[in-house]
Amino acid sequence: MGKSRVTGFLIGFLCVNFQAGAASFPDCLARGQALPVINEKVVDWKHNTPNAYLQRARVTGPLRVVYPPRNGHDHFVITIGNSNEQLEVVYNNEFGKLPPLREGMQVEACGDYITSTAQTGPYPPSPVGAIIHWIHRNPKGTGHDSGYVALDGVLFGWDL
Repeated sequence: MGKSRVTGFLIGFLCVNFQAGAASFPDCLARGQALPVINEKVVDWKHNTPNAYLQRARVTGPLRVVYPPRNGHDHFVITIGNSNEQLEVVYNNEFGKLPPLREGMQVEACGDYITSTAQTGPYPPSPVGAIIHWIHRNPKGTGHDSGYVALDGVLFGWDL
């Protein structure tokens, strides 16, 4: 193979692999508006809102604890904010399987935040007092903004 063909191949290979590895997430929407990461606001909600308080949120933080799956959902805890507060992430496996979860993975989640300090209907309280769920695409596209979860820069929650 000539030098120019090798160079062209390598450039093409690097470009394709760079694009495939690039973090490209959908916007995290709250009523149609793009939402930035709001870790500190979520920490405030956790401490200053009543049980079942609901709001859209986008958070980031390292994975700290993995709970056993329940009812087709993965449950894990991340730390967020300057005070290392904990937030339970609840992921519906109907929207694609997650890779093996391990402590230290970097997580970004966009979905519905809920203060969860007491039983709400059939749902028990979160062991850490707050959750984020609906972290997947909305397959109907109406009535609810889509969410997502990214683990170590890889997007999940958009299968189906």
